[in-house]
Amino acid sequence: MNATATPTSVTAGTASGGAGIREIDAVTARGWLEAGTAALFDVREPDEHARERIEGATLNPLSRFDAARVSPSPGRSVILHCKGGKRSADACRMAASTLPAGAAVYSLKGGIEGWKAAGLPTVVNRRAPALSVMRQVQITIGVGVLAGCALAWFVHPGFIGVPAFFGAGLAFAGATGTCALATLMGKMPWNRAGGGASCSM
Repeated sequence: MNATATPTSVTAGTASGGAGIREIDAVTARGWLEAGTAALFDVREPDEHARERIEGATLNPLSRFDAARVSPSPGRSVILHCKGGKRSADACRMAASTLPAGAAVYSLKGGIEGWKAAGLPTVVNRRAPALSVMRQVQITIGVGVLAGCALAWFVHPGFIGVPAFFGAGLAFAGATGTCALATLMGKMPWNRAGGGASCSM
């Protein structure tokens, strides 16, 4: 495999600073990583990374993305990946304004799902929760809103404060980029399970 080959897939999306977002396919990325000519960063959330990851990927979640951490060393490229490719493209845009001119940063095409579709291995922690923290948050908020509306309709109008509370929480999370409920969920015992990792093809 030619470790210095040009990636087989390049998109024309526009990044901040006018730079294009470049995509790299999984097989080419694997070759670069094995040759030591690229570094891989996972921009998913910690619970997603804990549940399944690509061996050697460094966690740098998009929710608190630190562009300075992905600055490539001389002679190396940077590859960012997420679940399907959208978040890693966003991370490329965020990194573009801080990277030196000509720095090579790529978004892994199809994310970790594309990596697996190419038949490449991942490290799976079978003790980690099946649902991500954000999905747990969405379910909790949805149930809370429905329950509050039902109680306000059938029991007492004062219960309308329940969905209002969840709505205010969502607005605050969107405005500040922090979610207290997600933080709380992340500390629950079922979201802190460790160990039990295995390799999956």
